[in-house]
Formats: sequence, C-alpha cells, structure tokens
Amino acid sequence: MRTRIKEFRARYDMTQEDLANRVGVRRETIGFLEKGKYNPSLKLAYKVSRVLETTIEELFIFEVSDLE
Repeated sequence: MRTRIKEFRARYDMTQEDLANRVGVRRETIGFLEKGKYNPSLKLAYKVSRVLETTIEELFIFEVSDLE
C-alpha cells in the first residue's frame, strides 16, 4: 500500500507530530504509515483523512497485490 499522507501534510504545513497529535497516535505510527510499513485500521484511516480534509481513497493507494 502506498500513501499520500506526506503530500497532504505538506499542503497544511503539518509535521508528523502535529498529525499524530490530531489523530491520537504516536509520531512513529505516522512515519510507518507514510513508508507503507503499517496498514491502518479503518478508524485510523478515517481520522487521518478527516484531519487532512480528503477521502480515504485519495490518501491510501491499494495495489492489486495488496488485496490478494
């Protein structure tokens, strides 16, 4: 899975720490999400997308191989 979290954070001049605080996770979790090393729960994906004012589909890009 790829994400566009970093791109969207930049639009709002938001650090990983800022985003983490807004969604209630540790900064490291945001880093792992951005690197594609962590698949978020639906609840976390929803929170992140709401804070970044976008949709889950815009923020998280699933590859076909991710779904198999």
